[in-house]
Amino acid sequence: MMPFEKAEYLERLTKVKASMSKRGIDVLLITDPSNMCYLTGHNAWSFYVHQMVLVDINEEMPYFIGRYMDAFSGVVKTTWLDKEHVRAYSDDHVQSLTKHPMDYVCTVVKELGLETKTIGVEMDNYYFTARAYQRLAQGLPQTKFVDGDLLVNWVRIIKSPTEIALQRRAGKIVEKAMQAAIDTMGAGVRECDVVAAIYNAQIRGTEEFGGDYASIVPLLPAGEAAGAPHLTWTDKPYPDNTVVAVEIAGCHQRYHSPMARTISIGKPSEDVKRTAEITVEGLNAALEMAKPGNTCEQMEAAWSGVLKKYGFFKESRIGYSMGLNYPPDWGEHTASLRPGDKTVFVPGMTFHCIPGMYLDNYGVSISESFVITETGHETFANFPRKLFVV
Repeated sequence: MMPFEKAEYLERLTKVKASMSKRGIDVLLITDPSNMCYLTGHNAWSFYVHQMVLVDINEEMPYFIGRYMDAFSGVVKTTWLDKEHVRAYSDDHVQSLTKHPMDYVCTVVKELGLETKTIGVEMDNYYFTARAYQRLAQGLPQTKFVDGDLLVNWVRIIKSPTEIALQRRAGKIVEKAMQAAIDTMGAGVRECDVVAAIYNAQIRGTEEFGGDYASIVPLLPAGEAAGAPHLTWTDKPYPDNTVVAVEIAGCHQRYHSPMARTISIGKPSEDVKRTAEITVEGLNAALEMAKPGNTCEQMEAAWSGVLKKYGFFKESRIGYSMGLNYPPDWGEHTASLRPGDKTVFVPGMTFHCIPGMYLDNYGVSISESFVITETGHETFANFPRKLFVV
């Protein structure tokens, strides 16, 4: 069952084609599963093999090209595409030393009479390999290939009301998952047991709606390692007097609402308490700038102004556009909350603002996910912005 009406998919496709036209692209080969899902509704763990959606600027309906077992049994039954717009390669193309799925894609492109067109490909995409591009170039020597990377992502940056409703649900789920982390964590508790409680809450969701798997696993750097924000977990028990920076997300129908909070097991040091207070003050100042007409860099500047007042400096960005996605990231790879990004906020944009302070001996991370509204912003979750002590 698709979470959106066919009319919304058609509207999205119209916007993508308009962007293609501006770039001089006749055909777009989409390999990012989030972009494929955005345009067709295809939602399956099939992205570990080569697949794509082909958008012909002159045809109303796109084509899905993928593995046979995914194409007709999955795509035709779960998306708005009909069987005439699905093409499937045989299983001897999968992880083969002699055949490659892009060889079949070349055949499809020729069958559709598109081999002399200008074709865009997502050049800097996790799921589009160097060999994939090589086989396309070899198989379509008459084609002019251009970079179509992030074309769909920039269309996706403004969410529809239906998309925002799904992110609101994800916000309710992350509230429960973060509370599960706080309730479970303590001295002597294994890190993996805390993560198990988080996963349980993420997937159970609420009584009204369940959860999905998030695109990033729970991140829980602890102690001195809490200054390294992307560490996961071990099976070791937490010692007393330890600071843990927890970053997780709620996810519903592939739409995310991330959140970070910091938990102190035992009495926190004065440095940790002070850093948490500064982080909350800076986050609040940044969120005050989250309103239509302001820019990403203005939001970051509000945060940096608070840090400067206390003699701190943060090198990395403090957030990014996010929403629909698949592993390994819930970010959309478009707008970032950092100096120099002049993206103007408009209603419907959704961001994760995570101004973490990652220091040598500890880390403090407190974040919010939000949507730009007509008059300001709305956070997806309602959870205390503070240092938690257990």
